[in-house]
Amino acid sequence: MRAFTTAAIQVAPVPGPLSPETVRKNLDKCVDFVRRCVDATGAELVVLPETATTGFTPDCSTEDLWDLVSEVPGPVTEPVQQVARDLGVHVVLGTYERGPERGVVHNASVLVGRDGEVAGVYRKTHPFCTEHVDGGGWVTPGNDVTVVETDLGRIGMIICFDGDYPELSRIQAVRGAEVIVRPSALLRSADVWELTSRARAYDNHVFVVGANATGTDPAGVLYFGNSHIVTPVGHIVAKAASHEGWVSALLDPDTALASLTPGSNIGQGFDHLRDRNLELIRRHRSELEGEAQTPFPH
Repeated sequence: MRAFTTAAIQVAPVPGPLSPETVRKNLDKCVDFVRRCVDATGAELVVLPETATTGFTPDCSTEDLWDLVSEVPGPVTEPVQQVARDLGVHVVLGTYERGPERGVVHNASVLVGRDGEVAGVYRKTHPFCTEHVDGGGWVTPGNDVTVVETDLGRIGMIICFDGDYPELSRIQAVRGAEVIVRPSALLRSADVWELTSRARAYDNHVFVVGANATGTDPAGVLYFGNSHIVTPVGHIVAKAASHEGWVSALLDPDTALASLTPGSNIGQGFDHLRDRNLELIRRHRSELEGEAQTPFPH
């Protein structure tokens, strides 16, 4: 990884009902914000929120949602591919993705390279309870881990609720991820949003770039923004409020683990990846892979 500036953009989706016109307007807004953000910050990696092309809660049938979006790459990514190509930057776009048959929809994060080509696609492996197709929602989960090699560094990809599951980010870190991008439309609380991003950054000594939605989605659900950028010691170095806009920061690998705590003269002595007790993990692998649930009522 080399030093570079990244930015997390938070935009409000066009209020519903969803239609081809609102999807186009959402894409136009994403492109406009990417252009203005790069011009203002010089960011080489720009992260947009989860499902930025539609808003999170579609308020329509899964079949109608399938009709409104497209495969990846496809019409739902082309405007963002073009702006990435025009500006020579990497862009992460959150979008619903048309699956192989009508009614199969994935919640996807798409990494577009500076040449405008799709460099990686991640399909949310942990849909939130309300969106999971098995719970009456609209999203079919993916089952693959995505880490993309770029000229900036190795970029891991998660989406929103995935940040609650430490195993996913740990796999990416073991695969060499240096930055994890987290497009989100998180609703629970700002504390949970920050806690999970900071934990995943600190667990794995990676930068985390979290872009959270703001505004109102097609179903009238409100989002609080608070997009942030977190260092490998769990320190938030950029944080947005609830307005549309962006935050940016320089990610420098040479200083990422230079001190035990931010600004301290005490050096970092441990490594959460190197210092894992692999024998313990091997002994308890069956428990890690076993089914479980909380004992508390919920």
